[in-house]
Amino acid sequence: MSITAAKPVFDPESMRSLLLDMAQQRTVGAVLDLAVRRLTVRECVALARIWLTAPGDICVSCRMQPECPDQTECLHLAASGGGRRDGSETWDSLEGRYRRFPLGVRKVGRILSEAVPVDILDDAADSSWIVEPEWARREGIRGFGGQPLVHRGETLGVLAVFTRQPMTDENLLWLRMVADHAATAIANARAFEQIDRLQRRLELENEHLREEVRDARGFGDVVGASACLRKVMTQVDLVAAGDTSVLVTGESGTGKELIARAIHEKSERSDRPLVKVNCASIPRDLFESEFFGHVKGSFTGAARDRMGRFQLADSGTIFLDEVGEIPLELQSKLLRVLQEGTFERVGDERTRTVNVRVIAATNKDLEQEVAAGRFREDLYYRLSVFPVEVPPLRKRLDDVPLLARHFLSEAARRLRLPEPPLKKRHVAELQAYEWPGNVRELQNAVERAVIRSRSGPLEFDLPSTVEAAEPVEETERPIWTQEQWKELERQNIEAALKETGWRVSGPKGAAGLLGMKPTTLASKIRALGIERYR
Repeated sequence: MSITAAKPVFDPESMRSLLLDMAQQRTVGAVLDLAVRRLTVRECVALARIWLTAPGDICVSCRMQPECPDQTECLHLAASGGGRRDGSETWDSLEGRYRRFPLGVRKVGRILSEAVPVDILDDAADSSWIVEPEWARREGIRGFGGQPLVHRGETLGVLAVFTRQPMTDENLLWLRMVADHAATAIANARAFEQIDRLQRRLELENEHLREEVRDARGFGDVVGASACLRKVMTQVDLVAAGDTSVLVTGESGTGKELIARAIHEKSERSDRPLVKVNCASIPRDLFESEFFGHVKGSFTGAARDRMGRFQLADSGTIFLDEVGEIPLELQSKLLRVLQEGTFERVGDERTRTVNVRVIAATNKDLEQEVAAGRFREDLYYRLSVFPVEVPPLRKRLDDVPLLARHFLSEAARRLRLPEPPLKKRHVAELQAYEWPGNVRELQNAVERAVIRSRSGPLEFDLPSTVEAAEPVEETERPIWTQEQWKELERQNIEAALKETGWRVSGPKGAAGLLGMKPTTLASKIRALGIERYR
């Protein structure tokens, strides 16, 4: 099919519409896609492509590596449009020989490095200017226009078109206008995308902070004045000022998270986020995405790009609770982040850099885990540069009265009840118990006692009592209403769920702790309207 030379390459009305429409786009991808589609509407434009500058990413496998001057930055093919004259093939793929161009090399690279256009107006007879002359002869290529995309003195990339009829000065003027408007639209779209990323990050941080506020019900502030607790707080003061990795160890329920928060709040990173990751609650196949994020489409359910917890904690602190639960196959990637500060999102080739302080916590003996081959030795030594051991409550019984009064006030305020008095016999009873569940168990016991105090005096339902404790008259035993029983059952189930990391079934699940079937517990959770954060 022959094409008359009189017919213009670009339709003025279509070009004016393109200039206006590009300014309305809010993403770089939309700007680029619009430009190449509109430029190739007419058959006389065989191919339109846009390359943008970006860091080198495939240097090892790139076919143009020998021509690349420094392999740090190059032109990345970002949009392509057009197709064969007979309609049998489209050229919208971003792969192939010319997916990358070194800066300053060949026509496209020189357009970028010199920031000047390259135009071939009419060269039907001489195809020496083109790398693939056979393709040019088959498609009837007679002209080429290449324009730098310049915005406020910065060259962002290159726009290039191959035409099947000669380019005229008017055609080149339109191409220059499209390039100028495209550069501005790209810069604006990048600004919109940056605002959107920051907004999403703020939303994630706010969501994380809301989770932290809800989770903070666990212990409240660090409370106590015992010698062993003062020793721990002295260690906190010593290590907080630097960026040293800290491993907080201790039994479940001792308040390891509070110690991690105290280290962060006393550090120079206190104005940045403290991001918590409960490693015991993450499904095995989602660890990498949770830690490092993923790109849209990288796996089923990845509907959009997602920022991982390490990136969310950039310039701040990340708290890896139950770090001993991290799968062995992921530990090498975690070690790389700790050593080099670099990672890749799932499904992404781009390497990202973060500056994060790591505080880890575990109730496991990680040395035994290392010996058993379940935990990397190098990761253990990297995490435990400064170990802090939190003592169990049975070794700091002097703190029980202070903790009990603190939890008593907190529970009464939350439940909107008068604060019942804590008597000497209560303190003696509480200090006589060994608290295998530690501070968390004490908090739950106090809360249950406050709920019961609605219909009687404050009493604690502990497994054992002290002989010196005043006997409770039978008439003092509270009588509870059905609603109070229901609330007590709710509190007991919630305490069991918290103790087991909200696992319902399994060897370490709440059902086993409560002595009931998982299906029965699931029914009660639904009936009582229990939610993880209520």
